[in-house]
Parts: sequence; C-alpha cells; structure tokens
Amino acid sequence: MEACDALIVGTGPAGLATAACLARRRMPFVLIEAEEQVAARWHKHYDRLCLHTTKAYSGLPGFAFARDVGTYPTRTQVIAYLQAYAAHFGIAPRFGERLERARPCEGTADRTLDAGWDVQTSNQRYRARHVIMATGLNRIPVRPAWPGQELFRGVVVHSAEYRSGVRFRGQRVLVIGMGNTGAEIALDLCEHGARVSLSVRSSQNILPREFLGTPLQVTSMRTASLPVSVRDALGRLTSRMAFGDLTRYGLPTPTYGPATEVLHYGRTPVLDIGTVARIKAGDIEMVPRVEAFTTAGVTLSNGGTREIDAVVLATGYQPNLEELIDAPELLDRRGRPIQDREGGPTLHGIHFVGYQNSLTGLLRQIGIEAELVARAIASSRAA
Repeated sequence: MEACDALIVGTGPAGLATAACLARRRMPFVLIEAEEQVAARWHKHYDRLCLHTTKAYSGLPGFAFARDVGTYPTRTQVIAYLQAYAAHFGIAPRFGERLERARPCEGTADRTLDAGWDVQTSNQRYRARHVIMATGLNRIPVRPAWPGQELFRGVVVHSAEYRSGVRFRGQRVLVIGMGNTGAEIALDLCEHGARVSLSVRSSQNILPREFLGTPLQVTSMRTASLPVSVRDALGRLTSRMAFGDLTRYGLPTPTYGPATEVLHYGRTPVLDIGTVARIKAGDIEMVPRVEAFTTAGVTLSNGGTREIDAVVLATGYQPNLEELIDAPELLDRRGRPIQDREGGPTLHGIHFVGYQNSLTGLLRQIGIEAELVARAIASSRAA
C-alpha cells in the first residue's frame, strides 16, 4: 500500500487545475488517469465543439490561453492548452491507472479528516489523507431505450461517439435531446448536408452566446449578485429580444428561467451559436417527444411518424460517482456530489472539483473550486 497526502482522480481540466494549485503550494500529490493521455475525454468530443465561454475567463489558475487563440477556443485548442498546462506545471500523471473504489479506512466510522481513505486502483492500493474526485459530469453516457428500438434498421449513436456530420451527408437524421450538445450537433449535421429533425422532450431556456456585443458569460458574471428572480427575468428578456417568440417553431417556453435552471436543476441553458436561425429557416425540423421506434423510423408523442436513416442520442451523461466512492451520504440520487454553491471542499477528506454547472462558465468555476480545495488541504497539513 502506498501512502500519499493527496490523490487526484482524472486529468481533465478539474484534475489538472487541482494539481497545479497544489504544486504552486509545493504540496505533494498523486494524479491518476485511466486513459493514456491528458484530457482524454476532450480528444473524443465531436470535431465542431468549441467553448461557449471566452478564453479570457476560461483559463485555469496560473496559466492563460495563448494570445493567438480566438475568443471561443476550439476543441483542438482546448486540448493543446490542457497539454501545455500540464507541461507548464510539471504535472506527471500516472496513466493507465483506473480508480476502482475509494472508501474510508477501516476503523474510522466517524470519517474524520485525518482518518484517510483506502483507495483501490487497477494498479495498486493507496492510503490517501485526501481524495480529490475530478472525473467530471460527463463520465457515463445516458442511453435511454424505447419500445421497438431493436427493430430499427438505421444507425443509433450517442453524442459520445459522434465526431462529424460528414458521414451523414444526404441522410435523414433525428437528434434526440436539445441541450447544448444536441443543438450544436443538429447544426453540424445541417451544415454537412443532412436532413435534420430535432426532438425536444421538455422545455428549454435558450440564450444567445453573445448579446449586443457582450458574451453571455460576462453578463452573467456582472449580474451574479442579483436575486435569482431578477436574473431569470433578465435571461427571459434577453432570449425574447434575441430570438422573438420561439413557441411557433416548436420550442416551448420553460416555466423557470435560466438562473433557476442552473441552480435547481443542474443544467446549463442552451447558448445558441446558429441553431435557432436554422430552425427558423426550416433547415432543422422540430418534432415532439419520441414514443417508440419502428423498422424505418420513429413514432412521436403527437401520433406522427418520421422515417429516418440515423439517430443521434444527445441525451446527456451522468457522473455515477456511487460506482467509485463508498460515501452515499455525500451524493444525491443522480450520483452527483452534494456541494454548496461556493464550490468549497466537502467533509471527510474527500473533495469534488468540476461537478457544478455555472452560467459564468464551468472552467472558471473549476478554477475557483481547485483553489479552494488546495487551500483547504494546505491548511489541514499545517494544522
């Protein structure tokens, strides 16, 4: 068994940011990664992906994006940035090492901070005083099943496997789910010549990525201290001014505003980069909820049918942390950590970084959380 002061799990932005914050304090740590490269999940994202937040407020602690990167960094630019970030701070992960289970050390029923954690990985066993979970919100794809799906003769892929609309040129493609991923994949398919339908199960807040020349992220930062009800009202007004009445295009208006969506439902509103214009132009057809599959397509909740060649499931992900840690009191029913909105460390020597969506930007939030966790670990060591 190897003893360590801090064990970080995952080399995405959250794991790297925490490692850098500890390194800057000259605090020892071990960083493990199941894959063979830094930011492995970013390497697997679809080609068109880019940040919806600006590079000025998306850099991790202590290292900014390069000057020649555009306002909204692309997927490849983010990968290059994260690789450079690791190199800059001399972060050396242990690749090919997968977390199997972390549990409080035996005989420590009170789970105090000094008790430590017994961590089993695919390679070895650790006793860690602190465990930092940084595996992210997008660890496990959610793949719903519909009646008759096994009969469908076309292709069904999850957004986790989607790379580009090139392979779907000229095909009839149904995208199920309209979060940011679904909206952007529908746009990508449309731009590559597919005939696209977009199925929306529930209402969705939609905001422009920029409004009146100001990035929504910046506006959200400026209004963060306002009451939730005021921010909701401002968000709805912005959406109405930017897009008009979207209900006529098959996009129902939610009963809650964008700030409530983030705070109470843990979802980020859709930040539009062109999908709405394509919907208005008739290039993307909005259809209601899918009820069942047939051999040639789907049956919809309004009784209608669509013949299609392929389906992209933009149905989201779950962190499923209950599979990794023996601490059910720290997780909600979705397997997400129960945290205060400040992103501070939790109790019992285990910390979570990168599990809170934010209108001011996930990467920005990760930086805040990483600093708080590093500070807490340094304070506990000095005590």
